[in-house]
Amino acid sequence: MVAVATLLLLGLLVAGLVERPSRRVATETGALSAELSPMIYCAASNRGVMEAVRADYEKEFGIPVQVQYGASQTLLASLEVSKSGDLYLPADDSFLTAARERNLIVDDFALADMKAVVAVPKGNPKQIAKLDDLLRDEIRVAQGSPEATAIGKLTKAALSAIGRWETLAQHTTVINTTVNEVANDVKIGAVDAGIVYGPVLHDYETLEGISIPELASIQSRVAVALLKSSTRPRAAVHFARYLSARDKGLVRYREFGFEPVEGDPWSEQPELTLYAGSMLRPAIEETITEFERREGVKVTRVYNGCGILVAQMKAGEVPDAYFACDTEFMNQVNDIFPSPESVSQNELVILVKKGNPHGIESLADLSKPGLRVGIGHEKQCAMGWITQRTFEESGLRTEVMKNVVVQTPTGDMLVNQMRSGSLDAAVAYLSNAVGAAEFLDAVRIQGIPCSVATQPYGVAKGSDHRQLGQRLLHAIRTESSKEKFTSEGFRWLDGQKSAEERR
Repeated sequence: MVAVATLLLLGLLVAGLVERPSRRVATETGALSAELSPMIYCAASNRGVMEAVRADYEKEFGIPVQVQYGASQTLLASLEVSKSGDLYLPADDSFLTAARERNLIVDDFALADMKAVVAVPKGNPKQIAKLDDLLRDEIRVAQGSPEATAIGKLTKAALSAIGRWETLAQHTTVINTTVNEVANDVKIGAVDAGIVYGPVLHDYETLEGISIPELASIQSRVAVALLKSSTRPRAAVHFARYLSARDKGLVRYREFGFEPVEGDPWSEQPELTLYAGSMLRPAIEETITEFERREGVKVTRVYNGCGILVAQMKAGEVPDAYFACDTEFMNQVNDIFPSPESVSQNELVILVKKGNPHGIESLADLSKPGLRVGIGHEKQCAMGWITQRTFEESGLRTEVMKNVVVQTPTGDMLVNQMRSGSLDAAVAYLSNAVGAAEFLDAVRIQGIPCSVATQPYGVAKGSDHRQLGQRLLHAIRTESSKEKFTSEGFRWLDGQKSAEERR
């Protein structure tokens, strides 16, 4: 009996270890649990697909997801007042633009597109084919409110542009607060037709959607955003990544009639590889660490001279993202990173010992007899390439190069040699000078535009983590990151793309 009892106890222990593996993995990698169930404000137009994804997620991880459905504008007003919730999913990303302007969201995860149609009973008994058909005396029409719903707002904008909105508005029988209510009115026969998003009709077997020319331009991008009010951002991002994964949530979006974006594949802890110029390390390291913590991901950083990084990429070692020291070294791999965005600038300066004992005031002074000068290697780093261009433009290349005793792949190496006393002067970035201000002074190079380097960031077109790589760029573009860049001597470029531009 003792042996039997022991075997039963062992069986229960083993069952406990293997039960719900996804829940155990999630807990180990991010302390996710039922007590950290995310709360999402979701547009009514996405209700059907959201319920399907929520069921999948809860079955796989054992973590419940709380959802509040409503009109996009109503939900926006609610979360702004309550300062609660973790995620916001409106029917159109123009509401995310508004939320971003009000400083309510951290970042967004693209999901899918959906188009406007006219909902009618199966078979289209009233023969609706164009806008004029909706204006016939016997046709009763329902619409979503332009003040509360995305479909109403976009319908008004599209028809106003062609001078047809007022006529339709006057002919409309019912104005609803959600797009689902519009579909319900058509279903029960309260109206003959209603303007809705096509995917809404997935759950209405007795209805069909008719595309009419006047509504053809109405297409909404659906995305879910992490709210700044979130008290459980790790759990919220876990669900948002699942929702936006091509082999998880986006499968459901396609089933429900949406046109899903090309999302990343699902991974419990994705790994992103970033190549970056060495001089960017002080400006981005803290931001990347915080991004890893928030997203539950691992970012493998490879810092080096951009010439070396480009050589590695041309040899076939392609990262998910590349943050270059200058556009020249991004241009050399533009077949891999077709749409880079400029983030910052950094200027070349002349580094001298504290107090400037050799009296160096300009590039011309670097040609003084006996001076030991260090510069970047022109084939190994952007800094060296720009230095050579600067020398050429100043007309002093031959004179200065006579005093160059070392060429290095990074500015940090030049700083170290300046501090050790093996160099009298060096041409490096202003950011290098900021990090060594206690020991070195910086002399600005005047009147030579090419001495300023621009730093672009690109995501590899072949990466499996393009969405994740893009969100890392968004993190690098935040206000807190900007403060870090400027404190390190960089010049900030305000170029973050809006939700409209990111389409």
